[in-house]
Amino acid sequence: MSDEFSRLVRTRRMVRAFRRDPIDRAVLAHIVDLASRSPSAGKTQGWHLVVLEGEDTGRFWRATMSAETRETFRWRHLLDAPVIALSFADPQAYLDRYSASDKSRTGLGESLDAWPVPYWTIDASFATMTMLLAAHDAGLGALFFGVFNGEQQLRDELHVPASVQLLGAVALGFEREPDDNERDDSAFSRGASARLPRASTDSIVHFGGW
Repeated sequence: MSDEFSRLVRTRRMVRAFRRDPIDRAVLAHIVDLASRSPSAGKTQGWHLVVLEGEDTGRFWRATMSAETRETFRWRHLLDAPVIALSFADPQAYLDRYSASDKSRTGLGESLDAWPVPYWTIDASFATMTMLLAAHDAGLGALFFGVFNGEQQLRDELHVPASVQLLGAVALGFEREPDDNERDDSAFSRGASARLPRASTDSIVHFGGW
């Protein structure tokens, strides 16, 4: 196993404080290209990103967080992230792909209910996870987080089709390190979940059955 890959996986973490420095679009394109190579059922590739850059990220924050909440938000430097990428899965793409002649015998092109699990969600999640790793490899910080408020307003603002499923948002940018006067600032602290113990391999793996 590659030491470099092990290092990449072990050192990746969710970043909540960003500098405002822009990200070169060539770097973004490289990250997305790597992410697009993730597994995809039938090579359907039903994954989409809506990318907001610079001042345009304000459209995301205004739709999902009130002005009062933004003023008192603990991780205020998250709002400085120069890129917010919204990750979407496209269920219709899977119906279309599995209606094709080489897949139609499966019956999965007939309806979404025919699928035992939502592979559009799985595949878009694969791609999003690969995107997080690719961003880390490119020297960027990244945070995946859910969009629990204002989703419809956000969809309307960005003209997102109702047919696609929003998985969440990815903040991207260069990590902002605290200066000497900010060492104890909670804006740079890690979430409580980060302190929980990692599950052991023995607790995860069930050889031969459960």
